[in-house]
Amino acid sequence: MTERRPDPDALLAHVRDEEARRARGKLKVFFGGAAGVGKTYAMLEAARAQRAAGVDVV
Repeated sequence: MTERRPDPDALLAHVRDEEARRARGKLKVFFGGAAGVGKTYAMLEAARAQRAAGVDVV
């Protein structure tokens, strides 16, 4: 049997790319057509859910 092993350098590069991608922040924009449609409420609810999941929310 011929076993094909992945290149260790390629695996390490892939892991580093994934870690860098996870370390980046995300911007979430809440749109609303008019005042009073719940943009702030939706933003705060999303932040509470992320915080409950253990994500650092700023």
